[in-house]
Amino acid sequence: QVQLVESGGGLVQAGGSLRLSCAASGHTFSSDAVAWFRQAPGKERDFVAGIRDSTYYADSVKGRFTVSRDNAKNTVYLQMNSLKPEDTAVYYCAADRRYSAPYYSTLEYHYWGQGTQVTVAS
Repeated sequence: QVQLVESGGGLVQAGGSLRLSCAASGHTFSSDAVAWFRQAPGKERDFVAGIRDSTYYADSVKGRFTVSRDNAKNTVYLQMNSLKPEDTAVYYCAADRRYSAPYYSTLEYHYWGQGTQVTVAS
């Protein structure tokens, strides 16, 4: 059974930093495309960042967020710096791309974590 577990969310002041982790069991990240999405209340779930052979980012987080992976720990990270109140959302990791839709589509990923709340206070 595949499980993705996110951690590292919390409450932070604007301008602060957080590092999210996504640990997988029953699934190997090392050769997989893994993505981070976020969903604010009343809004759709949006792509944030992804990693496979390279990294890619939504324009809204480019230069502030960094996605990385530790294959030995089977974990993907999202380092978030210079946080803004508009970054407030539940953050989800997703894995196992179907390669039938764009990388930024929620339809593209087979496995999802339960999400971790990030709240940025102004």
